[in-house]
Amino acid sequence: MKVAVGSKNPVKVEAVTIAFAKVWPAENLEIEGVEVSSGVSAQPMSDKESIKGAINRARRALKLLGADFGVGLEGGIQKIGNKWFDCGWLVVIDKQGRTGIGSTVRMSVPPVMVQLIKKGKELGEACDITFNRVNTKHAEGHFGLMTKNHITRTSGYVDGVISALGHFMIPDVFDRK
Repeated sequence: MKVAVGSKNPVKVEAVTIAFAKVWPAENLEIEGVEVSSGVSAQPMSDKESIKGAINRARRALKLLGADFGVGLEGGIQKIGNKWFDCGWLVVIDKQGRTGIGSTVRMSVPPVMVQLIKKGKELGEACDITFNRVNTKHAEGHFGLMTKNHITRTSGYVDGVISALGHFMIPDVFDRK
């Protein structure tokens, strides 16, 4: 089974690899990351924009690599009331065009980071500045930093990919009208 991931970010590729291996442990999996455009801003500021970016990444990766599945992962933040929350959206599209959508946990973004994001930084950059780190978006990410790695960016994305794969694990329920 060939799976195209719409990113070369090692965290995202690893999350897809783990998720597909959990769902289909007997399959011979070929997982490949490919750089594709999300078609949205570098720091999505709504769930709607993040989902659109994940869909675009999944479609573009699927087409570019001629895979069985395309997977798009797009993190973003969403304002709810007067607080901002980080959430990753995951989209899986098969070669027939069926689509599954899932998400990670939703985690509060501290005001100090929101200020940096409003000044043009991405969440990963805001994390690096706040925690005096380098390239956390390719490591534990916001989730890991905020939970002392009880939830990492990888583990959060694994759950999101599995939730998107639900459509393919029980298609008769999703395809029922």
